[in-house]
Amino acid sequence: MNSVLIVGSGGREHALLKAFLRSDRPLCMFAYPGNPGMERDGCMLADTPIGSWEELADWAVENRIDLTVIGPEAPLVDGIADLFNERGLTVFGPSREAAAIEGSKAFSKELMKKYGIPTADFSIFSQKSDAWEYIKKKGAPVVVKASGLAGGKGATVCDTLPEAENALSAIFDKNAFGEAGNTVIIEEKMSGEEISVFVVTDGRSYRILPVSQDHKAVGDGDTGPNTGGMGAYAPAPVATAELMQQVEREIIAPTLNAMETEGRRYRGLLYCGLMVTPQGPKVVEFNCRFGDPETQAVLPLVTGDWFELFRSAAAGKLSATQWKLYPGFGVAVVLASKGYPKGYEKGMVINGLDEAEHALGNLDIYHSGTAVDEQGRIVANGGRVLAVSAWAETLSDAIAYAYEGAAAISFDNMFFRRDIGAKGLARLNGRESSCRRTLKKQRAATPPNAK
Repeated sequence: MNSVLIVGSGGREHALLKAFLRSDRPLCMFAYPGNPGMERDGCMLADTPIGSWEELADWAVENRIDLTVIGPEAPLVDGIADLFNERGLTVFGPSREAAAIEGSKAFSKELMKKYGIPTADFSIFSQKSDAWEYIKKKGAPVVVKASGLAGGKGATVCDTLPEAENALSAIFDKNAFGEAGNTVIIEEKMSGEEISVFVVTDGRSYRILPVSQDHKAVGDGDTGPNTGGMGAYAPAPVATAELMQQVEREIIAPTLNAMETEGRRYRGLLYCGLMVTPQGPKVVEFNCRFGDPETQAVLPLVTGDWFELFRSAAAGKLSATQWKLYPGFGVAVVLASKGYPKGYEKGMVINGLDEAEHALGNLDIYHSGTAVDEQGRIVANGGRVLAVSAWAETLSDAIAYAYEGAAAISFDNMFFRRDIGAKGLARLNGRESSCRRTLKKQRAATPPNAK
């Protein structure tokens, strides 16, 4: 029996666990540090005190781990994949050099500029005064981004000059993102719909998972500050077959080629955050790992031998492993604690988990920020606490099932967005209306006795 170690403790990692467990291959699953939901699903948590990634690599050697999958970006940017590889371990995740595609937005933007990969126009600054002079000359709207890792919250869309000035002040004066804000990118504000494209790759060959759409703003209608993500759905109707051919041709293949040319061959999961603009798809950002909560919406739609797929990509020779795609839609709704993404309370008892988990066969509950209290109860322990994911043949049904599951769960100060998937639904309805109009015109143009 093969053994797998998942590194991470959130909903993304819980979704990866469930994906492994759905495969036909018998597996012995471990996680570090993991979460209560993963443990409830039969995953063993590393119980040895571990103080560094080196010690975790030693633990993996001692426990004969066959494959390690890295969930979060920080360990990858720190070089965890290099440490594991040095010990002869197979690890799914890019090297430190390759993970710079997320760890340094400045590197990523310069890479795209050098190799002609479509993205927003930009300039890079390390001094507030220079950035402010540039913004005043350019005018609003602009997007201000911290170059380093900022937990998905480092980008601020500024529609006015005062908003841009405040964004710069937060980064340079208030040190809102620490060292991640030592360098900032000022770029044009793009218009269109965002999509998330997951690419499993060995650096040359690649496989694309169902395309999803994230909901970053905390409030309905995309209002309020950005979060790590309040929900997602897949596949996104805006990502047509024609569009994805263009994405492969202009973004995915050139990016992988560029990384190899730069001596940073990319092996692992490449997350392409794209904006579908009137001029075509453009890169908003690259990430070096699965997105959260998109993973919770995407992976339930895919069944296959994840062990073989990830192992072969990590080894540099992506296999032709087959997978089955569920012919429908997946929706993930995040249940958060009031105050998120700023201050929030912890320790609230979560009710209804068992009822929600067993009410429907097409519904999963993923733990993102939970803990077990002294009485053995599952309690809230983070800003994003749970993700309720459901899948169905139609997007409207998947949305309904996900919210039915969310309604069965409660904890003090719980809140969630109520419009996850609405953009996709509107696009599908518009497409159906357009088809009905076309059919009506065709019928009107056809003589009554025509055969």
